[in-house]
Amino acid sequence: MRFHTRKWVKPEDLNANGTLFGGKVLAWIDEEAALYSIVQLESKKVVTKYISEINFMSTAMKGDIIEIGIEVIKFGTTSISLNCEVRNKMTHESIVTVDNIIMVNLDESGNPAPHGKTKVEFVKDRLAKKEKEGLS
Repeated sequence: MRFHTRKWVKPEDLNANGTLFGGKVLAWIDEEAALYSIVQLESKKVVTKYISEINFMSTAMKGDIIEIGIEVIKFGTTSISLNCEVRNKMTHESIVTVDNIIMVNLDESGNPAPHGKTKVEFVKDRLAKKEKEGLS
């Protein structure tokens, strides 16, 4: 799993117990899944369709640095399925895991639309390919 984003747990991210608020970390997960999907599908119109069971395994405290990892499970015709782990950057202790997040590509009318992707692509590889095609 690749960890793409780091967050610094600040006072405004805490619940009444002084630990990381679950709703805050879920918002971060949803945003990370959307950003990852937008980059992979090369489409700005992507929405969350489904988030499976969320497993809160430990917590984070004010001042902790957490990181969010996303991994592709599979590409569907109009969707991409992901899993996610949030962990403490310094200890690598898992804070939250989500086994399945389904993101759907939309057309201009807001209907599911085929994206044509079948495998993970890295932006650097896309840019190199475009550069190579430009030289040909």
